[in-house]
Amino acid sequence: MHPRLMIADLQEHPLRAPLNNEFHARPPLPLIGATLVSHLAFKHGAPLSTSERAHITQLSQAHTAVSIDSSDAHLLLETTSFRLRWELHTEFSSYTFFKPLVSGEVLDPEATAFDAVDPAWLGAIPGKLIVACHIELRATDEVSPESILAELGPNGRPMVAARVADNAAWVFSDLKVNNGFSRFLVLNGGMTQRQTGRTVQRLVDIETYRIMALLGLPIAKEVGQWLYKSEKQLAALMDRIGQAKTPEDERHILAALSLLAAEVEHSIARTTFRFGAARAYHGLVTQRIEELRETRIRGLLTFDEFMQRRLQPAMATCAAIGRRQEELSGRVARNSQLLRTRVDIELERQNQELLGQMNQRAKLQLRLQETVEGLSIVVLTYYGSQLVNYLAKGSKGLHHLDSDVITALSIPLIAGLLAWATRRMRKKLATEAAKVTA
Repeated sequence: MHPRLMIADLQEHPLRAPLNNEFHARPPLPLIGATLVSHLAFKHGAPLSTSERAHITQLSQAHTAVSIDSSDAHLLLETTSFRLRWELHTEFSSYTFFKPLVSGEVLDPEATAFDAVDPAWLGAIPGKLIVACHIELRATDEVSPESILAELGPNGRPMVAARVADNAAWVFSDLKVNNGFSRFLVLNGGMTQRQTGRTVQRLVDIETYRIMALLGLPIAKEVGQWLYKSEKQLAALMDRIGQAKTPEDERHILAALSLLAAEVEHSIARTTFRFGAARAYHGLVTQRIEELRETRIRGLLTFDEFMQRRLQPAMATCAAIGRRQEELSGRVARNSQLLRTRVDIELERQNQELLGQMNQRAKLQLRLQETVEGLSIVVLTYYGSQLVNYLAKGSKGLHHLDSDVITALSIPLIAGLLAWATRRMRKKLATEAAKVTA
């Protein structure tokens, strides 16, 4: 019989389980009946998992609470009065409270799902509040869509609404902040519990991600003003390049271009993350709206249309500013390279002139050297002849020739030998120099 494979016998990758669990993390909560949902999102500079979990532990100690699901970046807490869902993201943390309502219960306009929570605990949540919204979930038997539409007169406030989940529910909102919260009304006309939970989660995501995406707009406006000045500065520098007359002028312009290039790269480094995050958040908003499967309500904007009219221009502005920065960086780099080429050409011309002057000096030195060599031959011939004269006088008893005659005859011989030796040495040095050059 073939031995049975045991998973325990195999070496498992350490990320296998975490990666698989990621697909099943943060499932939507199934919602039954009328429910009030209050969602808070807090912007932070860095993940604060330890401090936030410690803060949530304080809340659980103040209430009879049970942790249903928990991980490093997610926690679901259930109490007798509410449910809390906490999620830790890269830039923000979200706290979503769920409070069941009695069917037909009339809500106070300022009622929230976290009314049972100590305000001091809410005020001590780490980070800065960036999103706050309420979602009121009702059945169409309690609140009819027609009654809501009847309240929307021609002079009333603008409303964004749509039928969602294949016409199984109605969603209404003006996406404005009133008393600190934006508000959604969801009328359930036939969604299942999980459909309801997914719809509420999508609305929460839309509200959160659209605000997070818009964080890039103020930066884009600020950078846009700086880009306008920088582009004019670059144009002025290009004019100065055409008017430059001396290498000193070109060096000053090159220094200004280098400074501008550094400022552009600093701006790109400062905004790359923000613009990239804006693109990602906008993509999530678009995805969540598509998942709603909207159907138009006559006379009202859908959420997709509203985002196309209001959010899309802001995202287009961020994208355009990002492109302008990249284009400006490329133009500065090209113009700097052009100017460097001009400076290099001028330096090469100066070097050629310097080499020419050095060659001329070398020729003069060679002529001087040849003159000195000629004088050296004369001097050496003189001393050589004197030595011959001394030898002739000293050996007078060995021969009958006059010492002056011997000295006179030795002069051309000595001069010829010295000239031949000098020429031979010069040829040898020239040969060695040619080998080195080759």
